[in-house]
Amino acid sequence: MTPPEIRWAGPRALLIQLESLESVLAVHAHLQQHPLRGQVDVLAAARTVLAVFDSGTSARAARTAVAQLDTSPAADSAPVGDPVRIEVVYDGDDLAEVGRLTGLDPDGVIAAHTGQLWTAAFGGFAPGFAYLVGENETLTVPRRTSPRTAVPAGAVALAGNFSAVYPRRSPGGWQLIGR
Repeated sequence: MTPPEIRWAGPRALLIQLESLESVLAVHAHLQQHPLRGQVDVLAAARTVLAVFDSGTSARAARTAVAQLDTSPAADSAPVGDPVRIEVVYDGDDLAEVGRLTGLDPDGVIAAHTGQLWTAAFGGFAPGFAYLVGENETLTVPRRTSPRTAVPAGAVALAGNFSAVYPRRSPGGWQLIGR
């Protein structure tokens, strides 16, 4: 277990840098279930957790506790709640390109996308934009070399090892596979 790197994020918040998304999810779940004294919020991102406290005194005291947290992915960190089914029409502009990048044909991309559970790991980029992580990395693809100026609301996309549904029309550089 490598200790997390801890940085100050203002006078009463700590930014905890971790080695993997799995470690982020484990630390985030722990701090949600076992808040530290004075903790008022905790937010996850791809490689960091932000812990916000009610005062600088609480944040300074928490820094020691955070440094000693077990950052290994939790064995019992199964998703909480019932799955949400999102119906997708797989006709995205980049479906064939994703197939080329992954060595699959378009039907293989569709099978790989529908054949696994996607879990909302964290939110970002825009309100309502959830970064979904799959059960495997079959569909890991790079972002587009040139982002689009407008991606339609409801577009289903891939970038890195994440999938997402664009909540509103916005610019974006993800590979579009459906809607």
